[in-house]
Amino acid sequence: MHSALWISKTGLDATQTDISVISNNLANASTIGFKKSRAIFEDLLYQNINQPGGRSSQDTELPNGLMLGAGAKVSATQKSFTQGNMQTTENSLDVMIQGHGFFEILQPDGTIAYTRNGQFTLDEEGQMVTSGAGFLLQPNITVPENAQSITISQDGEVSVTLPGEADNAVIGQLTISNFINPAGLQPIGQNLYRETAVSGAPVQGVPGVDGLGTTVQGALETSNVNVTEELVNLIESQRAFEMNSKVISAVDQMLGQAVQQL
Repeated sequence: MHSALWISKTGLDATQTDISVISNNLANASTIGFKKSRAIFEDLLYQNINQPGGRSSQDTELPNGLMLGAGAKVSATQKSFTQGNMQTTENSLDVMIQGHGFFEILQPDGTIAYTRNGQFTLDEEGQMVTSGAGFLLQPNITVPENAQSITISQDGEVSVTLPGEADNAVIGQLTISNFINPAGLQPIGQNLYRETAVSGAPVQGVPGVDGLGTTVQGALETSNVNVTEELVNLIESQRAFEMNSKVISAVDQMLGQAVQQL
């Protein structure tokens, strides 16, 4: 069978994966705290027919080799953790991280996950939890039932106004965690990430200290997906898919002509 058929088939598979990555980015263009991904391509093994530098005669060497590629594949998908835009909500429990870092979230199995989504609400006990699944924010912060207002400072200090009290009462301290390689985190859905061996261990600290981002109350970080950019990438992948399909069609015609003539 003609090798171009298999090579183009790998190109079709790779571009299909790329389109899947792009479609996921576009689907999450409105997801708070979402970070876009990109597909990373690499070429496959080569068939070395003539090795560069091989002997062409007793006194000469081949300046170029004859090496036939086997196609391409998607070797990885990489998250981009560039800062998203600020969306003002004026909700006192909405908190945005301006800069590096993640909120720590306690999952039902007792493990810690990480998120850039600062959409929080209160459960029946007054504890700050995620809006979607109701997972507890860590460290745990409980708002008194009679609190009249909640204030979160840029360094993560949480205070409330209580009836009959002139000064705000501090009820907790938000901390955020950062990783030496955030791209190595494993996305697990629900706007959450899990630590991996290549992400490095989390470095926890107070917002605004040691390079960590600051907290902004009443605001959220929008998705960093640029819709126009993704549509351009989609057109490029679509054209690459069409070209690989065209090669398969051309090889099919060549083989058909060879069969008819022989």
